[in-house]
Amino acid sequence: MSDRRISYAVWEITLKCNLACQHCGSRAGHTRAKELSTAEALDLVKQMADVGITEITLIGGEAFLRPDWLEIAHAINQAGIHCGMTTGGYGITLDTARRMKDAGIRVVSVSVDGLEATHDRLRGRQGSWQWAFKTMSHLKQVGIPFGCNTQINRLSAPEFPSIYEHIRDAGVFAWQIQMTVPMGNAADNSEILLQPHELLDVYPMIARVAQRAKREGVQLQPGNNIGYFGPYERFLRGGSAWSFWQGCNAGLSTLGIEADGAIKGCPSLPTSAYTGGNIRDYSLKTIIEETEELRFNLGADTPKGTAHLWGFCKTCEFAELCRGGCSWTAHVFFDKRGNNPYCHHRALTQAKNGIRERVFLQRQADGKPFDNGEFGLIEEPINAPWPENDPLHFTADKIQWSASWQESESLASVSV
Repeated sequence: MSDRRISYAVWEITLKCNLACQHCGSRAGHTRAKELSTAEALDLVKQMADVGITEITLIGGEAFLRPDWLEIAHAINQAGIHCGMTTGGYGITLDTARRMKDAGIRVVSVSVDGLEATHDRLRGRQGSWQWAFKTMSHLKQVGIPFGCNTQINRLSAPEFPSIYEHIRDAGVFAWQIQMTVPMGNAADNSEILLQPHELLDVYPMIARVAQRAKREGVQLQPGNNIGYFGPYERFLRGGSAWSFWQGCNAGLSTLGIEADGAIKGCPSLPTSAYTGGNIRDYSLKTIIEETEELRFNLGADTPKGTAHLWGFCKTCEFAELCRGGCSWTAHVFFDKRGNNPYCHHRALTQAKNGIRERVFLQRQADGKPFDNGEFGLIEEPINAPWPENDPLHFTADKIQWSASWQESESLASVSV
């Protein structure tokens, strides 16, 4: 088979971080044991070029805490590969932004997970929100296009419309959104996770914000665990007839690389279950071509493509196309892929049948990077009383809509 099926890599170049996020899947903070040397990293750049990778996003931890990060970025650029970066933005000065531009970093995504108090609480450091916006202003000054990425959970969801207004005003061209799921630190803070039934109030909010973003020239980009065949699916994914989720791409178009050289089919997947090999032991080409952990999505259009499905996803009319949604999301909830509780179509279908789904923690995660625990799933009558002592329970009336939303929508209706 061809070794050129993968075109995009997300590369964690260090696990060292200057934030302490409650929802960090990799439990970033300290450097990993035996992170790749500069020579090994530069050799990996060559291997990625050889297997046909055309775009690399550098991540951490916090990528700029690795001393040779700009040398790596420069090598990526010199190899003809598009180099981007995702950052928490804590500490990127104007001078650093200039050096990023010189090294060939062409686009940056800055994490913003709430308004100031919520963002700082989630990210474990006072001043991190202010720094994120300072970083964006520095990127703007040096001419690096930038977007934001936001995790949607019970803390950030009520502020979602206001987050949009702040990042729009900062000058983003794009906004990627993702549901927080129970991996790493988020597995230890599962009270902040949205319950499946709460998606019924989340998605109309996302769609309303996305409509305004489209009018105002900001690309809203749904992450891999957003959507799935609800009424807003095509609109959120671009608006064309073919804009809809078409299954997990881990190992098909994407690659995840950990700082010690471990290779996965997707950067988010749990390390223990999905690592195909280490580039210190095998060539990248060999790992991509020969390891089952990077080949599990091959044959998606054969009976094998749905053999892993169970629970609701096994019975769904979209099963052959969707294949259980995001493998990462399903696995970190249930310790195996194939049954995804974060699905809008599923929540709507269950509601139509008078059912409400809730997840609850059964087994804690071990405390390692990219680990997960295990959750149980409760089906209950939709009108059953909500459990007591759940202060973060999300409902539509908690969403903070400023007056500008009504003004914007009335102007839009006039222009139509």
